[in-house]
Amino acid sequence: MTNPLLQPWTGRFNLPPFATIRDEDFGPAFEAGLAEARANIAAIAASSEAPTFANTIEAMELAEETLDRVSGVFYNLVGADSTPAREALQSDLAPKLAAFSSEVTMNAALFARIEALWQTRDTLALTDEQLRVLELYRRMFVRAGAALDEAGRKRMAAVKERLAVLSTRFGQNLLADERDWFLPLEAADLEGLPDFVVAAARAAAEERGREGHVLTLSRSLITPFLQFSPRRDLRETAYRAWIARGANGGETDNRAIAAEILKLREERAKLLGYRSFAAYKLETEMAKTEGAVRDLLMQVWKPARAKAGADAAILTGMMHEDGINGDLEPWDWRHYSERRRLAEHDLDEAELKPYFGLDAMIEASFDTAHRLFGLEFRPLDVPLYHPDARAWEVTRKGRHVAVFIGDYFARGSKRSGAWCSSFRGQRKLGGDQRPVVVNVCNFAKPAKGEPALLSWDDARTLFHEFGHALHAMLSDVTYGFIAGTSVARDFVELPSQLYEHWLEVPEVLDRHARHARTGAPMPAALRDRLIAASTYDQGFATVEYIASALVDLAFHEGAAPKDPIAAEAEVLKGIGMPAAIGMRHATPHFAHVFTGDGYSAGYYSYMWSEVMDADAFDAFREAGSPFDPTTAERLEKAILSAGGSREADVLYREFRGRMPGVEPLLRGRGLVDVA
Repeated sequence: MTNPLLQPWTGRFNLPPFATIRDEDFGPAFEAGLAEARANIAAIAASSEAPTFANTIEAMELAEETLDRVSGVFYNLVGADSTPAREALQSDLAPKLAAFSSEVTMNAALFARIEALWQTRDTLALTDEQLRVLELYRRMFVRAGAALDEAGRKRMAAVKERLAVLSTRFGQNLLADERDWFLPLEAADLEGLPDFVVAAARAAAEERGREGHVLTLSRSLITPFLQFSPRRDLRETAYRAWIARGANGGETDNRAIAAEILKLREERAKLLGYRSFAAYKLETEMAKTEGAVRDLLMQVWKPARAKAGADAAILTGMMHEDGINGDLEPWDWRHYSERRRLAEHDLDEAELKPYFGLDAMIEASFDTAHRLFGLEFRPLDVPLYHPDARAWEVTRKGRHVAVFIGDYFARGSKRSGAWCSSFRGQRKLGGDQRPVVVNVCNFAKPAKGEPALLSWDDARTLFHEFGHALHAMLSDVTYGFIAGTSVARDFVELPSQLYEHWLEVPEVLDRHARHARTGAPMPAALRDRLIAASTYDQGFATVEYIASALVDLAFHEGAAPKDPIAAEAEVLKGIGMPAAIGMRHATPHFAHVFTGDGYSAGYYSYMWSEVMDADAFDAFREAGSPFDPTTAERLEKAILSAGGSREADVLYREFRGRMPGVEPLLRGRGLVDVA
């Protein structure tokens, strides 16, 4: 039978032929893709022609096309709709792909060609973009170990293969724990829960083939349960299960895996001559040094902890008024905070949620992109990888820009969290290749016939991920190596976090926040209370985030801890972590840090980017309108379309004229006047 992954994709917009792809197609497709890539790389390295940018760098850009195409489909499906066969193949592929990566980046002949180009770069008449691509290729090879001696290269390859295996296992263990745990809820257990939580629990039971209602570890279900359930015993059970992911003993326990990953990362950095993995990792980021990261985090930690402490005293008082003595616990915070929000801001999640229908918020994100960048979105009726996924063609002035796929509902086959990825990236080399971008979320799926409703935080997540999607879709560079989100990790969150600001623009809410059943607009008074409460509970949110970022930094800035759990506890004790607040991501389920190197020693990047996003939105305020066309055009040109074509600080200065301070961030989180 013909393998659809290896045939030309001739359907609309050259989308992957999802309807005909079978799990058993992936293994042979990867084998063919690897063989083709190895042959192409070998030919480049062995060429008798003198190295040129075209026969070396551009040839490398196109050398792995089949492998890239197959990988784009497979890894998106593994994250969004995993199966046992896909997970087994993922485990098998991890060391093989890591070995291939090492073969390429440690190929002495290939590196010699790149080095020759680099040493003669001033004589090559390269464009600015080509010079940047050459610089990044050389840097990638050096940082991968190309300049090591033979023994060093061999050991580096082994380390990277083992890290690939461990990172894959960490993610699969986490998915297994999230997928397998559920708590049946009896009728009495549902008392006090809003209708939307009850409906989500019923839908979760249906997905598992059970009658009644169940609580799962999907964030979109467990968070509102912790907010609204008056049953303190059930809240504690749910919370303890949530934080125990990856630490339940047995085959899915991640604690030893985390320790080995940290040790291997330290070895990798020292093989390359760095004092620590953090020093290695931060060298190419905007922050550059561990000290710069810590300085930023601690500037925000002190006022955030003070605010959280004041809030905790109020919540403890509320709990004592309920006749519950003792200390406020982590499974109490969200419950009493929700009650306080209702009392102080007259905001009830159950009242708010009908105004944030999923379809309405998708339309809000699209309309905002249209008003800022002139983009149009047309629904597509095309086969996709799951019935819940939806697709749109993105155009501007009649010209095709991208295909956007949205996959919004939680399911057992999908890993937790929310992310943006691509089935195909943008580039101009070899033809104008337009991207196919996907946003994956984990919103609670409604019961059949019911509208899909989002919380305010869910709506923020939708806008956040769509900001990433815009970065990928508006990319306008020649080389895929620097396209879209291929930027410094502490810069990549700028477009996504910046886009969140438009959700709070009153005219956006007035136009799109309409009751899911009646169609009535959100009352102006409710809208104003919602916006006024935008900094509510930011002490809690900031503390749980910074704690995770500081633990991540501590794990990587010195010798790898033998016991990461003990090291985590030591860090939290040292910063005075409030007992009633847990880390946003504790070590055994810290997927950002342990399922790959992307956010390792880099979880701080959300806050680094927030310094810029708060300042960047001020540019629109200063221009007099959140939709000022001149500012939007400058944002697209300097940042959204530029990819990694220049250093991140250069791109930001091109947009803003300067680098920002921390003040807009503190103001945006309501922490300016906190001691």
